[in-house]
Amino acid sequence: MSFVTFVVRGTLSASLLADEGMMHRALISRVATGFMAVALIGIGARSLAQAQQPAVERKVLLQQDVAIPGYQNVLVAVTIPAGGREGRHTHPGTALVHVLEGALTLDHDGRPTMTYKAGETLYVEAGKVHEGINNGNTPVKAIASFVIEKGKPLTTQTK
Repeated sequence: MSFVTFVVRGTLSASLLADEGMMHRALISRVATGFMAVALIGIGARSLAQAQQPAVERKVLLQQDVAIPGYQNVLVAVTIPAGGREGRHTHPGTALVHVLEGALTLDHDGRPTMTYKAGETLYVEAGKVHEGINNGNTPVKAIASFVIEKGKPLTTQTK
C-alpha cells in the first residue's frame, strides 16, 4: 500500500465517520423537534378545549346580614350550560342547593357521586371539595343559599 493510498483511505474513513456522526446528530435533532411539536400541539389542543368549556353563571340575588354578628346569607342563581363543569371548589360556609331545571351531577369528596334532578335539594358542608357537573343536553338551573362569614370569598377553586 502506497503512502498516497493510505492517506486517501484514512481521509475517506475519517470523512465517513464524521458524516455518520453528523447524520446521527441530525436524526436525533429531528426526532427531538418532532416530540416537541407533538407536545406543543397537545398543550394547545388542551388549552383550546378548556377555553371552549361553557362558562358557569353565578348571579347573586340577595346578600343579607343574619342575626349572627359578622355573618351573612347569600342567595345565588346558578346556571351550568350543557356539558359544563364548575371546577373543583369549596365554600367557607354550608351550601343548600335546590335544582330548578335539568340534572346536576355532584362529585363530592368523601361521598359517592350523585345526580340531582329538578325539584331535588342537596347539601354541601363548609370547606368540602366538590364540583357540579352538567352531563345533560340542557342547562342546569339551581338556587344556592350560603351562610358565610362576611368578607370571605363565596367560592375558592381547588385542584
